[in-house]
Amino acid sequence: MKAVQFAQYGEPDVLQVQEVTDPIAELGDVLIEVKATTVNRLDLFQRTGSRPVNLPFTPGLEAAGIVLQDGNGFRAGEHVLTTRALLAKGGGGYASKLAVPAADLARIPAGVTFEQAAAAGLTASTAWGSLFDLGNLQAGERVLIWAGSSGVGTIGVQLAKYAGAWVATTVSSDARAKMLHKLEADLVINHRTQDVGKALQEIGGVNLVIELVGSTLQTSLHASAPHGRIILVGNLGGQQTTVDTQAWRLQRIQVIGGGQVHTSVANEEKMLRLIAEKALTPLIACTLPIEQAAEAHRQLASGEPQGKIVLTH
Repeated sequence: MKAVQFAQYGEPDVLQVQEVTDPIAELGDVLIEVKATTVNRLDLFQRTGSRPVNLPFTPGLEAAGIVLQDGNGFRAGEHVLTTRALLAKGGGGYASKLAVPAADLARIPAGVTFEQAAAAGLTASTAWGSLFDLGNLQAGERVLIWAGSSGVGTIGVQLAKYAGAWVATTVSSDARAKMLHKLEADLVINHRTQDVGKALQEIGGVNLVIELVGSTLQTSLHASAPHGRIILVGNLGGQQTTVDTQAWRLQRIQVIGGGQVHTSVANEEKMLRLIAEKALTPLIACTLPIEQAAEAHRQLASGEPQGKIVLTH
């Protein structure tokens, strides 16, 4: 089968198309033909060596594709998604075939394309897990989602609105703000020109913060209402920050380390049904063939894409 791998760390051009051995489905596995995957920042970190992996390595955190043979409750021809592709035999989603544990597969309903399923993929799983599994978001609550134009951010805004929450989010430019207004965010704050904490304290603070930046934790504390919750999901802004523990203590705010957030396969299937019902729209910046994975890495590193970069087999 074909797979895009890197055998050494370096710039995007280390990504090369290779012929590799087909994976063998063992007891509990389902063999799938991969049709779409996406590029995530972890892929870049792995390729550069800042997140070391065993070489040669096939990246790709999620994979949408077709079941190739009956087994473990799945029928040949079914459309499926895994957000745990790196746990599959055959590599990650940059491989054209995977043997995936049946427990890791969500069924893709009619009306949802492979590209849409992959674009939702891990970002939707992370957004759902952060908002509901860890954050316990309730209808009528106020939530702040940092980095609203990111993959997790765009899905998170839509999921929070669908759940009946009031949603604030942050952006770095007016162009990105327009996109978030289209997704019906109630308040979009340009963090480069506005004081995020002050803006949210003026409306009484938020009950929940989805913290995707990390270095903005102090601002998240300032933006929170008493007894608020902060889910620390990502550190796009770096791993180090300084916070005022007195304000944290007096406000009785919970800060929960989310780690690598995944919701259940059952919840992933719920989100795929929301896409089919047009209640949720994964944003796709562009679609490229898997052979152009290096270009996709360059585009993501530029910081320009609004939405997910999808790679197709």
